[in-house]
Amino acid sequence: MAETKTEDFEIDESKLEEMIAESDTGARNPKGSVGTMMFWVAFSWAIFQLWIASPFMYLMSDYIPVLNNTATRSIHLAFAMFLGFLAYPAFKSSPRDHIPKLDWVLGFISIIVTLYLWKFAQDLADRAGLPTTLDLVISGIGVALVLEAARRALGPPLMIIAMVFLAYIFFGHLAPDVMAWKGASFSRAMSHLWITQEGVFGVALGVSTGMVFLFVLFGSLLEKAGAGNYFIWVAFTLMGHLRGGPAKAAVVSSALTGLVSGSSIANVVTTGTFTIPLMKRVGFSAEKAGAVEVASSTNGQLTPPVMGAAAFLMIEFVSISYIEVIKHAFLPAVIAYIALVYIVHLEACKAGLEGLPRKVKKTFIQSVFTFMTVVISIMLLSMGMHYGFGWLKDVAGDWTPWISGGLFIISYFFLLKLAVKFPDLGRSDQIDELPEAGPIVKSGLYFLLPVIVLIWLLTVERLSPALAAFWASLAMIFVLLTHKFLKGVMRGENNTARYWADGWNDFKEGMVAGSRNMIGIGIATAAAGLIIGAVTLTGVGLILAEVVEYISGGSLIVMLLLTAGISLLLGMGLPTTANYIVVSSLMAPVIVTLGAQSGLIVPLIAVHLFVFYFGILADDTPPVGLAAYAAAAISGGDPIKTGIQGFMYDIRTGILPFMFIFNTELLMIGIKGPFHLLLVIVSATAAMMLFAAATQGWFLTKNKIWETGILLAIVFILFRPGFFMDMVYPPLQEVPATKIYEVAGKLPVNAQIRVQVKGETIEGAAVDKVVMLPVGAAGTGKERLKNAAGLELKEENGKLVVDNVVFGGVAEKQKIDFDWEIASVQIANDRPSKQWFYLLALALLVLVWKLQKARIHKQESIQIAQS
Repeated sequence: MAETKTEDFEIDESKLEEMIAESDTGARNPKGSVGTMMFWVAFSWAIFQLWIASPFMYLMSDYIPVLNNTATRSIHLAFAMFLGFLAYPAFKSSPRDHIPKLDWVLGFISIIVTLYLWKFAQDLADRAGLPTTLDLVISGIGVALVLEAARRALGPPLMIIAMVFLAYIFFGHLAPDVMAWKGASFSRAMSHLWITQEGVFGVALGVSTGMVFLFVLFGSLLEKAGAGNYFIWVAFTLMGHLRGGPAKAAVVSSALTGLVSGSSIANVVTTGTFTIPLMKRVGFSAEKAGAVEVASSTNGQLTPPVMGAAAFLMIEFVSISYIEVIKHAFLPAVIAYIALVYIVHLEACKAGLEGLPRKVKKTFIQSVFTFMTVVISIMLLSMGMHYGFGWLKDVAGDWTPWISGGLFIISYFFLLKLAVKFPDLGRSDQIDELPEAGPIVKSGLYFLLPVIVLIWLLTVERLSPALAAFWASLAMIFVLLTHKFLKGVMRGENNTARYWADGWNDFKEGMVAGSRNMIGIGIATAAAGLIIGAVTLTGVGLILAEVVEYISGGSLIVMLLLTAGISLLLGMGLPTTANYIVVSSLMAPVIVTLGAQSGLIVPLIAVHLFVFYFGILADDTPPVGLAAYAAAAISGGDPIKTGIQGFMYDIRTGILPFMFIFNTELLMIGIKGPFHLLLVIVSATAAMMLFAAATQGWFLTKNKIWETGILLAIVFILFRPGFFMDMVYPPLQEVPATKIYEVAGKLPVNAQIRVQVKGETIEGAAVDKVVMLPVGAAGTGKERLKNAAGLELKEENGKLVVDNVVFGGVAEKQKIDFDWEIASVQIANDRPSKQWFYLLALALLVLVWKLQKARIHKQESIQIAQS
């Protein structure tokens, strides 16, 4: 049994590996020929995913058929379920060292029922809506196997939720009147859930197939190369000397690891075995050390570009580009991490903790010079890449990819030459003195090259996420195969063949690790597809909106609190991906609908991020909080206390979703220029840090109760200055509906017009809501509404009513119907900037600052007098 010795406890690494296996990759790992077979099946899955993401599939279409969505999704799920039944035991008492016959049978049947759709795709299309008995048998078995695979890989919660929705499909007529529906036959249900792309083989599985796998694989290859360990060392050397330095470094290293990690538990174990012992060494209690790591690791799931695979689902659910998802999610994630670093600082101040000593102590001027050098270097590198490659594309044309590849190799060799001057980084929790930052940073800069390739292809070349991840993965594979061998050659070592073999083994293990990490995600998206299928088949989403509206009494705040609670509750038993799919399918439409009825137009991305954030917080929420159990296993602390402390640290994350629902500038929506962006970043960061100071009860010194109250008031002003401005100057004014064409004609290009509509649904329910409609390109108001919003109006009895709604247009998607009345048009009031209220916040902050400074000075004077 592998154990790492620390000062006062032992970390049982085999138990930690088993914990990751049970939650992420499967606890069963048999030896011999069966283990070898599972290894190569997982390896083949990774090769298949690289192939379907590559352009080579289309270039070789004359020799190898191009696979369509039906084929790729079927094969993807076949791999996931086959490996799922082999890797995940049925029960805790089931054998781990061999695979029972029943699991083999279930695995092979899974292959048959999933590939059935691909094999008979044309026949199924020809008899759409008229399934044969065999179709229904295959569908029924498939649904049952997805549920069982979900139970094994993800635990009972997702299976139970899916079964509840399945029961509602068949027995909805027995539900209470408010939830009742007519029910569906077995034939209709199975056709919808299995044969069409509305259920299991729908959007969620498509995202898992087309995008998620490549990013998870890229992260696995990066980790296997040693980049995760490099990130940890860099964070420690840069921040370990500060107050509570190891804890601050834990936050940063977890953030870096979380960029490409799809699992908060794996993140805890990867960085926690290094960070938690060091946090304890400088004075953190076992529970607080574990809680810092838990809060850091769960927040890694909120950080672009992967976001626990949810980023790719948002592309489909919100219908925006991947770059837009990253843009909207970036600022809240960074602010959450800055606030966590500040919480660690406050904990260190309260306990009087110090950081680890440095070998070389720098003056303040030297530190500032180093910082500015790094910042300027990054800016020059960014400008060089952007403008340099932009120029290269104009000059080289079709040769640009080849020249870019050559520059990549030259840069790689240069950075390897730099790295070999320093020893390779090991793993150690016995650091008593921080090493110099320069050698640590230079020893692994080449790890960043594939990451740069990924970012470049996504943001500058604007390739699809799948294609960008494919080329970045190829770059990562090249680095993984060669870096050890080339470093050995450059150092003049004799046994370089061993390094080549090590590189090959790392490549194979990275590919297999990526596939095994995807088993749970693939099964989760399939099981979540059952829930999505039930929602689309039964229309339960509309019913749920009515129920939540009834419970909340129409109050938007109460409704948001209910949604947050439901998201937390569901997240306690579901992995990141499945939780997001379920909660966004059920609750996101509710927020949009009720928000519109309250006059609040909430962007769909804000709603999806809202439910996503609260689903993530469940990872450290007792009693389930698996990340807290993993951290406690390392720290030796109590898992429940660790989870509670971690949740207390994460309260700052819980406040963010409420803020960006009411202030979408936090999502970089409605930013009017660089100064406005800077103001939003500074004010939001300050607000989060002050919220941390208020909840931790410590600013410059221990807070008095009324000081905490003032700090919370400052936070509210900074996060939502418009609340107070609305009291002084109403944000909107209503103009008669007959002026809608005049208002629409004057709006800027691609702006939106805010319209109040009234009418009745087909069922006779009264509707009175506010909607936002695009006006598109310049033109007359009538043309802009017709072309951009798909809305045509007519005047009737002195009222303006809907004459036509273009099918598939924005107005139709907003559920505007014929003969509805345009009640009014709302336009922005001309009023002072809401940011003027920041001056009030600043004045209150200065007041608290001066009072606490005076109290500190008084305490110091008393101590001096007593001494």
